[in-house]
Amino acid sequence: MGQDPLSSIIQLFGQLYVFIIVLRFLLQVAKADYYNPICQAVVKITAMPLAPLQRIVPRPANLDLSPLILAFLVNIAIWAVILLIKGQGIGGNLSAVLVLSGIGVLNTILDIYFYAVIGAVIISWVAPGSYHPGPQLIIQLTEPLFALARRVIPSLGGLDLSPILIFIIIQIARSQLGSLTHYLL
Repeated sequence: MGQDPLSSIIQLFGQLYVFIIVLRFLLQVAKADYYNPICQAVVKITAMPLAPLQRIVPRPANLDLSPLILAFLVNIAIWAVILLIKGQGIGGNLSAVLVLSGIGVLNTILDIYFYAVIGAVIISWVAPGSYHPGPQLIIQLTEPLFALARRVIPSLGGLDLSPILIFIIIQIARSQLGSLTHYLL
């Protein structure tokens, strides 16, 4: 986006908030324990800006899509502020900003799953069955993904290869999104 410190700070805090918003969506999709203290913190941090969207966004199959829409809107706001700081208007760059904002949300989903899968693998080695809220949440977040991957690659004598398949898919998706981003910039 830019090399100046103000743009970097805006991007850092904006992306951190997008991360939290997308995490709320993914925790809902994974049906993670709502009463987990980490889930409660994520819900509290995102509740106020999501409230108006939750009233107007339909819920197909009882799935709340408003966090994804909010993450998309926050990404648009990040790009708009950075373009304004650089003295450019958003009008001439609107289509690129919209596409880049959508790519940003998809990249955030991939990042969350990438690090959650790494965490789940480490937890399975060092603290399997941990009752701490952090490891429990990571396992709850990744287990639906592992279950899908296990349908493609069954475990081999107790060796679960599903994380490898997930990493490969994430890397392919990242490279495709990176190519698209490079093309737009």
